[in-house]
Amino acid sequence: MKFIVVSTLLIYTSLWSDSLREFALSKGLRAIPSEFEVLKSQVDSEENPMTLEKIKLGKKLFFDKNLSLNRDISCASCHEIKKGGADSKPTAIGHKTQENPSHLNTPTVLNTAYSRHFFWDGRASSLREQAAGPMQAHFEMASTKELVVERVNENLEYDDNLSFSDITSAIAVYEKTLVTRGSFDEFLEGDASALNDSAKKGLTLFIKLGCKACHFGPAVGGRFIQKFPLRDYNSIVSITSTYNDKNGKREFNEFKFNVEMKHAYPFENVGGFMGKDGRKKFRVPILRNISKTAPYFHNGVVKTLREAINIMAKYQIGVQLTPIQLDDLEEFLKSLDGELVEYDLDI
Repeated sequence: MKFIVVSTLLIYTSLWSDSLREFALSKGLRAIPSEFEVLKSQVDSEENPMTLEKIKLGKKLFFDKNLSLNRDISCASCHEIKKGGADSKPTAIGHKTQENPSHLNTPTVLNTAYSRHFFWDGRASSLREQAAGPMQAHFEMASTKELVVERVNENLEYDDNLSFSDITSAIAVYEKTLVTRGSFDEFLEGDASALNDSAKKGLTLFIKLGCKACHFGPAVGGRFIQKFPLRDYNSIVSITSTYNDKNGKREFNEFKFNVEMKHAYPFENVGGFMGKDGRKKFRVPILRNISKTAPYFHNGVVKTLREAINIMAKYQIGVQLTPIQLDDLEEFLKSLDGELVEYDLDI
């Protein structure tokens, strides 16, 4: 009897997992490829082809502090692989320990191969365009195009006569190789045991609540620009009534509506950043390795993943989650953690 019950349970679990996997795939969730040629087929571009030579050059440049004015900051200084491709700080710190003037949090560089928009306001449309920004920003690496080119071409480790475009192009193709795989990928590829029951319930919620509408694709995000918050939680409407006294009788006159606006976001607006065109529109964050990239949101005010999930549910999709639902969603998001894929590129 015990054997029959266990066998039935295993069959049910397998059917549930198969159904959930197909459901996830049908909603645009995808595994990160384990083979470089597959990755390349998905993210390569005619404008900036991923050649092995260029990837090797990009790796050197990504870790080269000489690209910054004081020779003390590299791309990797803020995008640490062991910290989920970010830096674990509320706001990015740059040249002479300056904070980002808008108190902006460092987005992850991992899995950005699948992004269509870059920076918090989505103003860049390619990794090559994005790579050019921090090098020249006075509060980040504080360099110039001319200085970067001079520093690179004086270094005998590099080829001569590299242009600024060559440099940003190489960094971009190297960054495209910085992708991660974990238990979620194994589940999508057929391993039913890769996710525990709580993570599977969280995945189901993630899809059915509508989170996947913005967070989809292999990176689980990075492909949209979306308003945040969608629900205008901070409008407080008060209604007052006025009356007239006529002939000893109190007669209704009118209603007055007063709307008080408190904050732009469901948290303190440190830095005053208002997104793209000042309209509270943001690049949808990548959720891969999200448990490793605290603190959260553009200004790093929210410290825990659980709080971030609660805010997104309440103010983006209008749902108040139960503690168990929060547990399950957090467990699913942790399944998006992964290790850097070590493609056989000899770099």
